[in-house]
Amino acid sequence: MTHAPRFAWLAALVAALAFGITAPAQAQVAVGDVAPDFRLQDQDGQWQTLAQYRGQYVALYFYPKDQTPGCTKQACSFRDSSVAFKAVGAVILGVSLDDVKSHGEFAKKYSVPFPLLADTEGAVATRYNVLRDMLVMKMAKRETFLVGPDGRVVKHYQDVDPEKGTAEVLADIKALSAKQAG
Repeated sequence: MTHAPRFAWLAALVAALAFGITAPAQAQVAVGDVAPDFRLQDQDGQWQTLAQYRGQYVALYFYPKDQTPGCTKQACSFRDSSVAFKAVGAVILGVSLDDVKSHGEFAKKYSVPFPLLADTEGAVATRYNVLRDMLVMKMAKRETFLVGPDGRVVKHYQDVDPEKGTAEVLADIKALSAKQAG
């Protein structure tokens, strides 16, 4: 008797991870595009939309998974800079495919003071073309979009360093704000 069918899903996962098999690419949200709006629950079960932050800069960061080393470093980096973001009139929103309960536990454990949004179906990650679909498992890629006060994407950060990416986003907000002030 063979155990092949029982472990077929495991073989598919290993192949997807080893060979980088992902879903077909969609059009990337580009700098200058209107940022796709959404309606997602945060770690407290409150509904959040991108539109409610119109008039402010929004650091919209996508990350793979709560409670993992890189994602924890990234959330803590944003947490540690959250006062500086508020000082320049900017908002931080984290998005992953984890659920509200997972976000609540993660936010509580690491004192995350900004919304972590539950994109459990991956609809928002798909709209931003950051969904990594590995056949048996889905997660968001680690990418950040800086959305301007007018609702348009002003910067897109790919290959984000979990610890250093926050400083880059904050520096860009300061530079863009200074440029607008004139």
